[in-house]
Amino acid sequence: MDDISALFNQYENEYCNKSTDISRKINMATTLSGENKRKKLAEVDADIREADNIIKKMDMEARSVAPDRSKQLQNKVKEYKADLASLKEQLGKARSSSNDYEAARAELGLGMDHASSSQAQRDRMLSATARLEQSSERLQAGKKMLAETEELGSGILANLASQRETILHARDTLHGADDNISRARKILSGMSRRMLQNKLIMFGIIGFLLTGIILIIYFKVK
Repeated sequence: MDDISALFNQYENEYCNKSTDISRKINMATTLSGENKRKKLAEVDADIREADNIIKKMDMEARSVAPDRSKQLQNKVKEYKADLASLKEQLGKARSSSNDYEAARAELGLGMDHASSSQAQRDRMLSATARLEQSSERLQAGKKMLAETEELGSGILANLASQRETILHARDTLHGADDNISRARKILSGMSRRMLQNKLIMFGIIGFLLTGIILIIYFKVK
């Protein structure tokens, strides 16, 4: 699971960088005209296709994790899909403005067209700045999540190390108990042998006394 989350974060960073690059190229395209503008818009088309593929990979990763984590990741995917849709809309407007550019100059005159274009550029720059800030916030959130994941992993490793020490201590205690039991068995075996020896000696003494008594009686009777 950690590998999946790391892969999702990688795709997320790739998309944020690609989104920023697309926004920058769209803003640049609005300042161009003719063939240069068409080439720049073609680059944006290719970048948008790449961004769409990245989002699809993110969606696949989001669906392959646990349900509670998957819901959070899928919400992010929805945000990025909405972001990409907005970029596509901006691209459409930029392409439309390219077709209407010469007609607008003819109708409004050079001075008015220049003022309108400058205002549009300012609006786009503000939009690009806001997008960059959003991308930065997303990156910061991703870094924070990664740090929390690392902290959680460190806690789990520390807990496992503590449990390992407890198990090793319990094993040593069992080994000590086994040694004590072995010594107790040896002591009991020695005691049993001594008791048996004492019994044999006692039976020997009793037999000797009985034999002596019998001999005494025998000689007296005789």
